[in-house]
Amino acid sequence: MKFPIQLLLSVFLVLILVTLVHAQPGLPSAPSQAPIDGGLSLLAAAGGAYAIKKLRDKNKSEEEDIDL
Repeated sequence: MKFPIQLLLSVFLVLILVTLVHAQPGLPSAPSQAPIDGGLSLLAAAGGAYAIKKLRDKNKSEEEDIDL
């Protein structure tokens, strides 16, 4: 039994295309990472200083209310 070359070629082409369609992509490259440096540290220090100031102001106003 002879297979026509067109049938053999079409089956081979379909098998190759199915393999390519179901292929998974390669591994992603390493992510670009940004260093955490002075900017974030200064922001955290400023937030801490602001919180301390607010607490001191609150305590001072409570002491003044008690003295009245």
